Amino acid sequence: MKTLVGTVLLICASVGLVSAKTKTASAAALTKAPSVSQTVKQLERDWLDALKAGDVDKLGQIIADDWTAIGPDGTTIGKKDLLADVKSGASTVSSYELGPMDVKVVGGAAVVQGSDTQKSTDKGKDSSGKYAWMDVFAMRDGKWQAIRSQIALVK
Repeated sequence: MKTLVGTVLLICASVGLVSAKTKTASAAALTKAPSVSQTVKQLERDWLDALKAGDVDKLGQIIADDWTAIGPDGTTIGKKDLLADVKSGASTVSSYELGPMDVKVVGGAAVVQGSDTQKSTDKGKDSSGKYAWMDVFAMRDGKWQAIRSQIALVK
């Protein structure tokens, strides 16, 4: 009987050590993985870089097919029209300085508020200035994509 009790205690102790080690390994893996906040902030930087480079393929990956935005003048634009404007050169960003960003994660969505100062054109007109914006990202097929945006010109 003592051998059975000893064996049971030894097994319990071993399971506890393995469980603790697994939890520690999982925690370490999580700390190495980028947080949602870090991921969407990087997507924001990639978005502006893609606009500056005229890279419609990269933009197409960041922006979901059903993405829409409300621009500073109150008009809306969808993904197809934005990509066409960037591809044709109708909308350009020649330089930008990104301001601070704040991210709020709610369920499967991440809301990013931020600002940037840019030198840009839109349909041949100078659109340079300081902008405040909000983007909503959703997890789609294992990656974060922008689904909604709103942009305001700061005067």
